[in-house]
Amino acid sequence: MANFNIGDSRVIESREVGDGMTIRRRREASDGRRFTTYERVEKPNLAVIKKSGARELYDREKLATAIERSVGKFFTSEVEVEEMINDIEERLYALGESEITSRQIGEVVLDELAKRNEVAFVRFASVFHEFKTLDDFVRILEQRLDAKKHNEQAV
Repeated sequence: MANFNIGDSRVIESREVGDGMTIRRRREASDGRRFTTYERVEKPNLAVIKKSGARELYDREKLATAIERSVGKFFTSEVEVEEMINDIEERLYALGESEITSRQIGEVVLDELAKRNEVAFVRFASVFHEFKTLDDFVRILEQRLDAKKHNEQAV
C-alpha cells in the first residue's frame, strides 16, 4: 500500500456514508495519485453509575441483551429492535453527560418502548420498577392510559 501525506492532498469530493456518522472523502495527492479517507464521529465514553454506586463503561451489547431478553418477542424483527437501540443511544449521548445512571437508561428505554409497543412497555416496566403486586401493574396501566388520552387530546 502506498503512503500518502494527507497534508499534501486536496479534497476532490466529500459525501456522507449511509449511517450519517461517516464522511467519505476522495483526495488527490500533489503527485496526482488519488486515495480515499473516512472520517467517523467518535462518541465519547459514557460511564454508567449502577444502583450500587459502582461505575462501568456503557456497553451497547449489554443494553441490547437486556432489551432482547425482556421484550424482544414483542417486536417483528431484529431491525426494529436495532433501530430502537440506536434511538436510545442517541438520546443518551444527547444528554451531554460523561456519566449517566442506570436509572436514566431505564427511563429512556421505557419512553422508547411506550412509543413502540405498549405490552413491551408494561413488561419492561414491571422489571425496571420491581413490581411486587397486581396494584403495581394497575397503577402503570392507568398512567399509560392517562398519557395516551392526553396525547390524543393534544392532537
